[in-house]
Amino acid sequence: MSISNQLKNQHLLWRAAFGPMAENVNELADVSQKKLYKILGKTSSKRPDDLNVATNAFDGLMKGVQDLGQMQKLTQEQKKQLRKQSVDDIKSLNLAWLNEMINSEAQLREKMSLFWHGHFASRVINIYFQQQLLNVIRQNALGNFGDLLREVSKSPSMLSFLNNQQNRKQHPNENFAREVMELFTMGRGNYTETDIREAARAYTGWGFNVKGEFVNRHFLHDTGNKTFLGKTGNFDGDDIIDIILEQKATAKFITQKIYKYFVNDEVDNEKVEKLAEKFYRDNYNLQKLMNEIFLSDWFYEEKNIGTRIKSPVELIVGVRRLIPMELEKPESQLLFQRVLGQILFYPPNVAGWPGGKNWIDSSTLMFRMRLPQILTNAEAFLIKPKDDDDTMMGMEGVDKNPKGNQLQANVDWDSVIKVFDKTTRENLPQKVNDIVLQTKDSISPNVLKRYVDNTSREGFIKSTIIELMSTPEYQLC
Repeated sequence: MSISNQLKNQHLLWRAAFGPMAENVNELADVSQKKLYKILGKTSSKRPDDLNVATNAFDGLMKGVQDLGQMQKLTQEQKKQLRKQSVDDIKSLNLAWLNEMINSEAQLREKMSLFWHGHFASRVINIYFQQQLLNVIRQNALGNFGDLLREVSKSPSMLSFLNNQQNRKQHPNENFAREVMELFTMGRGNYTETDIREAARAYTGWGFNVKGEFVNRHFLHDTGNKTFLGKTGNFDGDDIIDIILEQKATAKFITQKIYKYFVNDEVDNEKVEKLAEKFYRDNYNLQKLMNEIFLSDWFYEEKNIGTRIKSPVELIVGVRRLIPMELEKPESQLLFQRVLGQILFYPPNVAGWPGGKNWIDSSTLMFRMRLPQILTNAEAFLIKPKDDDDTMMGMEGVDKNPKGNQLQANVDWDSVIKVFDKTTRENLPQKVNDIVLQTKDSISPNVLKRYVDNTSREGFIKSTIIELMSTPEYQLC
């Protein structure tokens, strides 16, 4: 097919951001991909403000607790209260970040941060730790991968999640060392079990205090010589990270994962090899790697457009960017994430969300296709989530109304209708199709006629957008 400039730019916005906004979608027909990407880069270039949602109640509970020993002396009721407050605050952090994805100008930075959030997956019920890790990721998302790796590796969230707090001389815990190599840097096949054991010895003593500060506990560190990836010395954790970054396998592993996430699940090995080689030469400069991808001609080839299944977060954010709205109960988005299988800060395991076709099964697909109608008040929803784990997130009782729940949203349809001011009535179906869908096949106007509101131009536009968003095709970007 002939790929329009509009479609190429929407492709860039879905991959390097969270889709187009109603207010600027008409400008995409004329601007070049190079200029649009330059705008994305510029708006994401400044350091982001930290997200800070930890409540005074949590602060109060922590007050006076100076070390982990004192933490152990808290009563069961105090611990329970601390955990409950932390869960509530993590929900607030989830919604605050979701809001950034929807409204922030720094779209490329937030999209990269979502990628790293899945790559450096951590699931701990501690708002300070989760908040700190997220801010580390957002600050370094487009910087140097080595700096990002080092800061994440020293974060209390990751050290806690991967048990390095328990890693000490004579009793090394290998969990942290294994995952750093297997999931965060080199991938399987590029190290041995001996390398894991030796790295674990080097990481002994790395921990944190109750305030979330990294602590290198020298009295717990194994000071003997270690042999790691062919090198021998009295290595500590920083030395291990240095040696890992010297491996070209690390550059290739990261590049391949980025390619699969931002370009295509089907990896083009030749392109990945070239990208990885340059990434390595550029000393792991992430901004330069993303520039190579998004400014290339091959990124805009037909085989890469409309072929990727949106994650639940991308789906929710994308709908809300094209159809601006204010939700009366923003926390309902936590329930949507839960039903669709991706709750921010609650990855299924240290490997993160597998993505791709794993996002889709019979129940999630049905809800995905109902989501646009639920968000725009067109349909009530009845959901009975399980209540057997942390991810319930205080959403019990959502389904108590046997007739379903109506989401109250104030939708700014005026800005959406304005997009089509210059489009004739007969061209409306195709114009809406071209903006809403990224797939090469259009939905037949004759099929649409059966489902849309033909009583007015405004009603036609609204209903056509919602119906197209409720198709399997809209699940792809």
